[in-house]
Amino acid sequence: MSEKIALITGASRGLGAALALHLGKSHHLVLVARTTGSLEELDDRIQASGGQSTLAPMDITNPDAMAQLCRSIYDRWGQIDLWAHTAIHAAPLAPASTLDGKDWGKSVAVNVTATGVLIPYIAPLLGATGKAVFFDDPRAGTKFFGAYGASKAAQISLAKSWSAESQKTGPSVHILEPNPMPTATRARFFPGENRDPLTHPEAEAQRLLAELGL
Repeated sequence: MSEKIALITGASRGLGAALALHLGKSHHLVLVARTTGSLEELDDRIQASGGQSTLAPMDITNPDAMAQLCRSIYDRWGQIDLWAHTAIHAAPLAPASTLDGKDWGKSVAVNVTATGVLIPYIAPLLGATGKAVFFDDPRAGTKFFGAYGASKAAQISLAKSWSAESQKTGPSVHILEPNPMPTATRARFFPGENRDPLTHPEAEAQRLLAELGL
C-alpha cells in the first residue's frame, strides 16, 4: 500500500483541524468528530489544498461505532500510518467540592474511557511501524481544573503505559505538549484572555508534526 493514511479523532476544530490541513498534503485523512457541518467545512479546505479525506461523523464514546470505523478502515486500507488523538471534553472550571456529576461523567467518558477503548481498536491498524500521538495539557492538581485535569492526566497515563510497552515492538507512541493556542477549549478556561500572544493552531500543528518528522 503506497497511500499514507492518517486518522484524526477530534478533527473538527482547533488543533485537530490544523493537523488535518497539514497532513492532507501527504496523507489520506480519516476525520472523526461529532459535528458533521464542521467536518464538511474542513473537508472543503482540504480539497481546496489538493488533499482528500473520509469523514466519519460519530461520537468516540460509542464503542460500537468506533469498532465499525476501525473495521471499515481495515477493509479499505489494511492499516493506518498515523493516529492523532485530539478529542477532548473540557468541563467548566469548578471547585472540586462542587463538581457536577454530569460534567464529571462526560469528562471520564470522553477523556479516559474512550481512549482506553480506542487504543486496543487502533493498535492493530498501526502495526509495528505506525505512530500514535497524544497531546498533553498538564492541569492535574490545579485549582478549579478538577474534572479536566484528572481525566486528562488519566488519558496521558494510558498513553505513557502504551508507549513504554511498545518501545521494542511498535507502534511508536508520542506524547507532545502543545503551546497555548486560541482554541475554543482554552477560551472556556480563560475567558477574556488576550489571545494575541497565543500560537495559531496551524503554526503549532506544523511545529508538532516537525517533531514527529512529518
